[in-house]
Amino acid sequence: MNLMGPGGRQRNLASVLGLLHRNGPLSRAALTDATGLNRSTIADLVGELSRSGIVEERAPDPARRVGRPSPIVAIDPRVVAVAVNPEVDAITLAVVRLDQSIVLRERHEVPRAPAPEETARLIADRVAHWRTNTIPDAVIVGIGLAVPGLVRASDGLVRDAPHLHWRDTPLRELVEDAAGLPTRVGNDASLGAMAEHLFGAARDVGDVVYLNGGASGIGGGLIIGGIPVGGADGYAGEFGQNRPGIADESDRRATGGVLEDEVSRARLLDAVGLESADEPTLAAAVAAAIAGDDPDDPIRCEVERQRRILATALGNAVNVLNPSVVVLGGFLATLAEVDVDDLRDRVRGQAMPASTETLELRSACLAEDRLLIGAAELAFAGILADPALPTSAEDAERDLVSGAAPSSP
Repeated sequence: MNLMGPGGRQRNLASVLGLLHRNGPLSRAALTDATGLNRSTIADLVGELSRSGIVEERAPDPARRVGRPSPIVAIDPRVVAVAVNPEVDAITLAVVRLDQSIVLRERHEVPRAPAPEETARLIADRVAHWRTNTIPDAVIVGIGLAVPGLVRASDGLVRDAPHLHWRDTPLRELVEDAAGLPTRVGNDASLGAMAEHLFGAARDVGDVVYLNGGASGIGGGLIIGGIPVGGADGYAGEFGQNRPGIADESDRRATGGVLEDEVSRARLLDAVGLESADEPTLAAAVAAAIAGDDPDDPIRCEVERQRRILATALGNAVNVLNPSVVVLGGFLATLAEVDVDDLRDRVRGQAMPASTETLELRSACLAEDRLLIGAAELAFAGILADPALPTSAEDAERDLVSGAAPSSP
């Protein structure tokens, strides 16, 4: 039974908005079928979301010729979040719509790991610039940050981002004070896992292991039984800190090192002769470098060394967690795409046969957008749970800043 009291109405509004958020534009008829609500209730809920400026209605599909045409309901493109991924070599910012489309993206390279205060100032400066020059009509519901480190789930405190040298950093408060918008903070790989599970390579897959390879190393995220698993405090998935099994000692580069010391973006950059690069540039450089047939080419040898160690790490993860899909993002996807079938076979050769019978290895299909889309999901969490925005951008941002939307995990 769908009650239409205050609590029931909120749940029904959230259900309708969630369907549009995850699936894109839908007809009123499709929303009726998906929710089990009657047509008049759907019309009422859509009307409220439309008056609030969260969705918009469009003319029915002219191709439909049977029955009475049903209006199409879509996310209002003015509703956006700011997504940020601070890394040791660059701070990437984006404006992401509630339908996951990215309005704009900026990569600000830095000569050294940025300080938290520097990151907060950059975010505030860019948001102020965008409001005036790029997205003056947008309603910014909040800011989400995907941080390469341990982030405490209860309050978003960055406990330890070792490559950034951030420890016990109140990043949420710093950004909120600087930018004047509700802010949420999460681990980058966990957010990448969530994005790929909701919208990407692991969509509708119940048991997923996700590994993300970035400038700060290797992190991971877990989906078990369709539910993201964060652990007691939100620190689960740190695959990069495991001690790798290395069968041939000549493959070892860091005595006593962890996985991210051996399977390393920095080592790949050194091999191809780049000081810094975004993901597409590094992937292109690796592909070009190994295109020849020389098995002794030093770049090919480094790529193969990292693939051997990665396969062992993935085999261990498969034995422990028995996922149906392993998704690799960042430079790990670059390593996998050299020969996906070969990497899968190496993983199967080091895992229990029964656990790999249906195993698939996939690259993150959201590519370099995955962490930004995941960070935006943090910022959208409040409105998705309680879809209530004022009708004007000015009122929306005033009420959001005053605390109308949740600003902590």
